[in-house]
Amino acid sequence: MVDLNHVFLFLALVTPVAVLVSNSRFRAGSGGWRVAAIVVLAVTGGAWLVVRDQAGFIGAGAWLALLFLPAVGLKRMSELAAYRHYRSARRLATLLRWLHPTTDLRAQIQMFRQMEMEQSGGRLPPPVILDNAARRDRRRLRRAPAVTALIVANILVFAVENVVSATNPSYPDVLLRLGAVQPVLVLLGHQYWRLVAALFLHAGVMHLLFNLFALYVLGPSFERAIGSLRFLICYLLAGICSTTGVVLLWRLGVVQDAEVVGASGCVMGIVGAWAAFLIRHHQTPQIRQRLMNIVFIVVVQTIFDWLTPQVSMAAHLCGLIGGFLVGLAVASGNPKRDFEQRPSYG
Repeated sequence: MVDLNHVFLFLALVTPVAVLVSNSRFRAGSGGWRVAAIVVLAVTGGAWLVVRDQAGFIGAGAWLALLFLPAVGLKRMSELAAYRHYRSARRLATLLRWLHPTTDLRAQIQMFRQMEMEQSGGRLPPPVILDNAARRDRRRLRRAPAVTALIVANILVFAVENVVSATNPSYPDVLLRLGAVQPVLVLLGHQYWRLVAALFLHAGVMHLLFNLFALYVLGPSFERAIGSLRFLICYLLAGICSTTGVVLLWRLGVVQDAEVVGASGCVMGIVGAWAAFLIRHHQTPQIRQRLMNIVFIVVVQTIFDWLTPQVSMAAHLCGLIGGFLVGLAVASGNPKRDFEQRPSYG
């Protein structure tokens, strides 16, 4: 099982460093993020010196309060302002000021207050009424049936794992019986079905949640870009490349004997397929920034795999490479129109 303290510690260290690097140039509005990142690093480092066994949880709490929540809140604030909901934007900005007390945010609060007064006096147009279609358009899983189906399938299989574990406590290894990749069983026992079954098994609820969250973030926009069928092909073939690669590397003596489960190889395959898609369609909006985001994801994932013995780096890298190769083939068509109109990930 993956040590959650280790995972959160990695998150609380890498994310602030990434924020500092991305805000290394002194731009307007970047000072608050640098301060927040430094505070998160200081809190995490102090916790490491005092209560090492809880340092990850403490650092993750600081990261959640000072980096994640302000980022989500500021994005929502901008959306409200874009729809001329100045009162709601001002109220949200006032709350965020406690977590992100920057000069820019204070100026925005004053601006929203002024615009709210002008709107109430009839000098500015009224707020945009969001109808049902507009609300549906903001949902991440809108028109992403393949991602939705995969999330549901992973949850259902995890429920089966728990039922089998509860009703058959004598099983020494439920995951192995249900389809975990064991190279000996695949090669010598010819149980090739494990190469697919293992993609839907997870070693614990946190393992499941991490993978589903990554799929939820990365999957919908890519599915909209290439279509549901081609997305499903990328996902499954990348996953099979992941599990098959582990077996072959074990046969060559590169990796040690181990059970492999989880959808992370498929998710890394989506990252690789994204890269292939962007290379093929180099005219897509913000391609440089998108490719840099992919490189960052790969670097961070590789460092995490290297520092975490319970995680299979081989599975992730094989899934990444497999997804890239599959992506070169299936992403050769024209991107969907809605992707061209929505350049942001997810």
